[in-house]
Amino acid sequence: MAATNMSAANTLQTVMQQCGVAFGTSGARGLVTAMSDDVCAAYTQAFVQTVKHAFDFKQVAIAVDLRPSSPRIAAACAAMLKQMGLEVIFCGAIPTPALALFAQTHYMPGIMVTGSHIPFDRNGLKFYRPDGEISKADESAMLACELQPLAAPEAALPAESLVAKNAYIQRYKDLLGEGAFTGLKLAVYQHSSVGRDLLPQLFTELGADVICLARSDTFVPIDTEAVSAEDMQKGLNWAQEYQVDAIISTDGDGDRPLMSDEQGQWLRGDIVGLLTAKALNITHLAVPVSCNTAIEASGAFVQVMRTRIGSPYVIAGMEALQKNATTNAGIPSVAGFEANGGFLLGSTIAAYPGLAPLPTRDAVLPVVCLLAEVKRQRKPLSALVAALPQRYTASDRLQNFATERSKSLLEHWSSAAGQMLQALNLDETMSSVDTTDGLRVTCVSGNIIHLRPSGNAPELRCYVETDAIITSQTLVSSTLKQLSHL
Repeated sequence: MAATNMSAANTLQTVMQQCGVAFGTSGARGLVTAMSDDVCAAYTQAFVQTVKHAFDFKQVAIAVDLRPSSPRIAAACAAMLKQMGLEVIFCGAIPTPALALFAQTHYMPGIMVTGSHIPFDRNGLKFYRPDGEISKADESAMLACELQPLAAPEAALPAESLVAKNAYIQRYKDLLGEGAFTGLKLAVYQHSSVGRDLLPQLFTELGADVICLARSDTFVPIDTEAVSAEDMQKGLNWAQEYQVDAIISTDGDGDRPLMSDEQGQWLRGDIVGLLTAKALNITHLAVPVSCNTAIEASGAFVQVMRTRIGSPYVIAGMEALQKNATTNAGIPSVAGFEANGGFLLGSTIAAYPGLAPLPTRDAVLPVVCLLAEVKRQRKPLSALVAALPQRYTASDRLQNFATERSKSLLEHWSSAAGQMLQALNLDETMSSVDTTDGLRVTCVSGNIIHLRPSGNAPELRCYVETDAIITSQTLVSSTLKQLSHL
């Protein structure tokens, strides 16, 4: 995509306002048509300027997902890095947490080109400091940076390095040990996930019998918080046909797990996170307000902190817990996860001292932890889920629902939640309201309805929690139907 003129007086704030590529819940996202070489270079330049205030580095790592637009965007980022006198380490197409681990281990910044789960006509950039994800304060600092124009886009990226990919695989082989999955039969739903070859390699090297399914040459926007009816049926069909212990997949950039039990029922991401945190003996947990209340009801944790939705807020929560955590059971262990299943490890774990913290969303850690528990307890995955407090969540979203429209509705209902229940034609009585992120209404019946605008796309998300899965699914469907008519 051709470069355009950029005044030296431009700031990233100005560029953002002109192009529409903006920071969302996690990283910068926008239409591919808006992510010109100049725009990508501007974000890269502002990131480097901001991080250089705190760190000394000469190299920056870049990786991509499998979107058609990702290599071109990565090349524009690399061109700006070269212009700034920095060496680019191109890690190829690898999961976002693999890039984060590499950047953390080698104490250099990292840039992941990914739009995660959103449709392929959009893409994004996710930035890592040498010590982890950028914060909201870093984003604000980036917006104020004054920019120089990109001199000339570079035609090709540097030769791919396999170090990051291999180190990520080795992390989990070291954690579990040789033959850890011997006797397990696993299916990998490959679609267009950037981890579609990495997962079968890891599971095979751990001793599992692996079947690969539904590889796609076109991008498939898997959203682990809103699994499509088609994918739900695929899970049931595959489990019956192949008789596997679990079906494993991830979203597009490999930081959110999608995992089914032996019956082909996809597990909710927050249930995957809860089981993972229990398996790791986490004492202090930070989770978004949208996660299942079975977390507290399980009684498994010394403290649970509820945050806004998005990894920056979960990370801030983990940092606060690490600073203030107390426990009578030895050194506190801190982690977080999101409703999408991405697991963030904030501290070392007493039972696994060799497992380094990785405070960014990771899909592989929760998957291998749950499979290890299936082996250790000699129980199917469905039995591990059944042993938890029985609260059921369901979620979906209205696409192409303007963000401003969402905000206006929720702002009105925040002081009149009873009107929201009436507008949604719900025969419920309000018990409490939580406006930590969006509008979360708990009813006297125990049912929970939570509405919030997506941070990455023009979508209105709906989360529901009840004591029965059918009730939750029906309530999500009816709520979204009513919202679509408002």
